[in-house]
Amino acid sequence: MSKIVADQADGLRRMLARTPTRVLAFAGMLRGMGVTSVVMNLAAALAQQGRQVLLLDEHHPAPESIIHQWGIEPAGNLADVLAHRMSCDEAAASAACGASVLPAMDCAQVFDPQSLQPHQVVLIDARLDTGGNLSPLARMAGEVVVVLRADPTAITATYAGIKRLHYAHALKQLRFVLNGIADEEGAQRIAHNMAQVGSRYLGVSLESAGCVRRDVRLAGARRQLQSVVEAFPASAGAQDMRRIADEMGQWPWRPAQAQRSPSAACSVRPAGAPAHRRAAVA
Repeated sequence: MSKIVADQADGLRRMLARTPTRVLAFAGMLRGMGVTSVVMNLAAALAQQGRQVLLLDEHHPAPESIIHQWGIEPAGNLADVLAHRMSCDEAAASAACGASVLPAMDCAQVFDPQSLQPHQVVLIDARLDTGGNLSPLARMAGEVVVVLRADPTAITATYAGIKRLHYAHALKQLRFVLNGIADEEGAQRIAHNMAQVGSRYLGVSLESAGCVRRDVRLAGARRQLQSVVEAFPASAGAQDMRRIADEMGQWPWRPAQAQRSPSAACSVRPAGAPAHRRAAVA
C-alpha cells in the first residue's frame, strides 16, 4: 500500500510541476573544487523529487566528466540536437538516477534552452575558457553558481574570478556553494563575508546556495559509478545536496540569457519530432 501511495504522490508532483525550464550553470574558479560532483548529486536529488533533469556536460570526453564517472554512453551530443540530426531524447544518455546527460563540448551556437523541453531543470557543468570566462553555453543560463572550497586560496581565486565574470559578462548576481566543509560554523561566517564583500567591493550580489559537508563516502560512490545521493542517501553530503535541491525550487525564476534575446535563439526539435520536418523549416 505504501508503494502505491508513493507512486501516486510522485505522479501528482510531476503533473503539478508545469513550470518553465530552469537553466543553471555551475563553475569553479580553480580545479579541484568539486563542481562536477555537486552537479551530479544535485541532478540525482532533483530526479528523486520527480523533476525531469538534463545535464549538459562541457568536460566530456575528459576522465573526470559526468559521462565518464557515471559510465554512460550518449548516442549524440548537443551539436547533433541543434543541427536537428537527433532529438534531445535520442542523443542523451539516461543515468541510473533518472537524469539525462548530453555532451556539450564547444557549443558556440545561441539557442533557447526552453526548447530542450520536456526537461524542467537543465544543469550545465561549465568549463571556463583560457581567459577564465564563461563558455557561450554557460552564458545562456539564468543562474550562475560558483563552487569553491572553504580555504584561503580558493576564496581568493573565487573573488578574482567573480570580478572577472562581472566585467566580462555584465553579471550582477551569482550564487555560490561552499563544498567539502569541515566546520559548519566557520563556513557560515565565510558565506556571510563573501556576500558582504561581493556587494560592497565587487558590485555583484552574491548569495549562498548552501554548504556541503566533507563526505568520506564520496570515493566509494564514485567506485560504484554513482553519486553520494544515490549510493549513500543517509550520508552528510547526500543530506546537504538534497537540502540545496529543495531550496532551489524557492529561488526566484530568472529566464535564460537566450530567452532574453529571442530573435537570436534557434529552435530545437522536440522529442519525437521527425528530422525532415525541421530541416524543411531551416
